[in-house]
Amino acid sequence: MCIDCGCQQANKVAFEEIRREKENLKFRKIEVKTSILDKNNKIAETNRQWFLDHKLLVFNLMSAPGSGKTLLLEKTSTRLKDSINLGILVGDQERDFDAKRLEAAGAKVKQLNTASSCHLDAAMIRGELGEFVKPEFSHLIIENVGNLVCPASFDLGESRKVAILSTTEGEDKPSKYPLLFHEADLIVITKIDLVQYLEFSFATCVQHIRGVNAAAPILCLSAKTGQGLDAWLDYVRLGSVAN
Repeated sequence: MCIDCGCQQANKVAFEEIRREKENLKFRKIEVKTSILDKNNKIAETNRQWFLDHKLLVFNLMSAPGSGKTLLLEKTSTRLKDSINLGILVGDQERDFDAKRLEAAGAKVKQLNTASSCHLDAAMIRGELGEFVKPEFSHLIIENVGNLVCPASFDLGESRKVAILSTTEGEDKPSKYPLLFHEADLIVITKIDLVQYLEFSFATCVQHIRGVNAAAPILCLSAKTGQGLDAWLDYVRLGSVAN
């Protein structure tokens, strides 16, 4: 995975510099002028402008595997397909199970397989603009590869970043994986119907969230029972939490 993110290459360069310095028995300051993510960020900006030009509201959903993203999107597609023109891009390393589930729910969906990569990047999204992602779409949801680390570092050009945390993962994930939750415009706690079977404290979870993100709205829902789902559907329609 690191070979795709760039951190392996960055470490290789750093260790090579250390080796050379030891051989020369001296140290010198190394100035980093170009971000490893610079190319991705430039493509993300072109994506963002394309979305703005076509008035397309884009959501990047990020979470650990098994948080309930796909079930949430099944319910979202079923409930909203007659009121908004929604497209869904699904990211996984292999196979198309999630895309088939969403297609069966009536979604306009395309699977993006990343092979060894642990995240989607801006170039993968750019390749779909004008192809699967039609100018007539009003909304696009990107279901990123299940991973709490790398997807948070890669801007796709989205309008909103959404971090999803399930009750089955425990309360402390925002503190253990702070970047994803810090960058989020919305945080969704899923599988609340299972709390009665778990040792899960909403108050403790919120403390962990607020430790890394003081402002993002928090929605609690169960895609299975429908509890709290209306607030999520309003967010998708509007791009903000309804008052």
